[in-house]
Amino acid sequence: MSMYQNSKQLFERAQQSIPGGVNSPVRAFKSVGGTPVFMKSAKGAYLYDADGNQYIDYIASWGPMILGHAYEPVVKAIQEKVTYSTSFGAPTELEIKMAELIKTMVPNVDLIRMVSSGTEACMSALRLARGYTGRNKFIKFDGCYHGHADAFLVKAGSGMATLNIQTVPGVTGGVSNDTLTCAYNDLPAVEQLVNQYKGEIAAIIIEPVVGNMGCILPAPGFLERLRKICDEEGIVFIFDEVMTGFRLAAGGAQAKLNINADLITYGKVIGGGLPVGAFGGKKEIMQHIAPLGNVYQAGTLSGNPIAMIAGYTLLNELKNNPAIYEELDAKTKYLGDGIAAILLQHKIPNRINRFGSMISVHFCDHDIIDFESASRANILLFNQLFHFMLDNGVYLPPSAYESWFLNNALTYADLDKTIELFNGFFHTKGAKDTK
Repeated sequence: MSMYQNSKQLFERAQQSIPGGVNSPVRAFKSVGGTPVFMKSAKGAYLYDADGNQYIDYIASWGPMILGHAYEPVVKAIQEKVTYSTSFGAPTELEIKMAELIKTMVPNVDLIRMVSSGTEACMSALRLARGYTGRNKFIKFDGCYHGHADAFLVKAGSGMATLNIQTVPGVTGGVSNDTLTCAYNDLPAVEQLVNQYKGEIAAIIIEPVVGNMGCILPAPGFLERLRKICDEEGIVFIFDEVMTGFRLAAGGAQAKLNINADLITYGKVIGGGLPVGAFGGKKEIMQHIAPLGNVYQAGTLSGNPIAMIAGYTLLNELKNNPAIYEELDAKTKYLGDGIAAILLQHKIPNRINRFGSMISVHFCDHDIIDFESASRANILLFNQLFHFMLDNGVYLPPSAYESWFLNNALTYADLDKTIELFNGFFHTKGAKDTK
């Protein structure tokens, strides 16, 4: 009997009621092949699937489980809060406390609005930038993913690259025409667009550290120059910190990189695993959001009490224990160095990109600096590695275009096992390749 028998049955059943059998495309395993694994529970650094298999988790629910799954203080806070009701559709004091806490962690956030997802946060931030500037066009970067709002689905990275979708039915030509794209880390291309569309660009939106074409770092001076361009041209500079916010540092990528954006979007960690997002920034811009201003944004479940208590409890822990970030950085470096040593031993061309607790492994002999360079890596080799690791109890992102996210419940024994499995895969592969 297959070790994934129950998952296979669940997937067959799911396809009868859910498009593709999943509620988010990357979960379908289309990039890596095979049947998606259906999860049943998780605790600390480990996932447990419907067949009872245990996995060391390097996804952390795509980021939010930064302290591990079922983190006890968060679980207890949710259990206590849920007895008062799951939703009010009216304001609560907890929303104020959450906003105040975020302001103490991110100094350049004057006002912040809670929403229910990262997609909603980015969509709202772009609308606000357009309303504030009176302009329509914006610049995004190839391979950066800002959610699935129409305007962002132009050259949008991981999920679409995984499914080999280049153009998206349902996104109108008008929307696409207002979306200007450049390669990540390509300053001359940005400058050319800004000059070509002088006075028409409302915003530049960017993942300051990319997580949707692997983990890709900004080149030295890249973000600084974008900041200067925005200042000179009256363009709103938006940091999409849905992945990096409160993960790379208590103040997010802004603090880690010492760059201040005008608007920042959040998700993932901010909700401790519950559906939540937020956008915030300078009062001068944020005061244009209704009911203060005329840029409309609303949501019945915005500031949901269960999401707020989960996020508030987790963010408090991160703020009051800065050593967490040092521990995560150290573990990520240990993993990266260990994998690099194995790949060197087996003479496998590679680039390992790492920043804080985000990391990605690319099988190639060129630097990974943008989507084009990421797409030229050996995807087939990654897919083979993914299934070997899965069969041996390690759950990697099911796409070569995704960053891995470490959680602080991971032990060095977990990291050693992962490194040893890399060695086992390439040892076995090398033996097969020489036959």
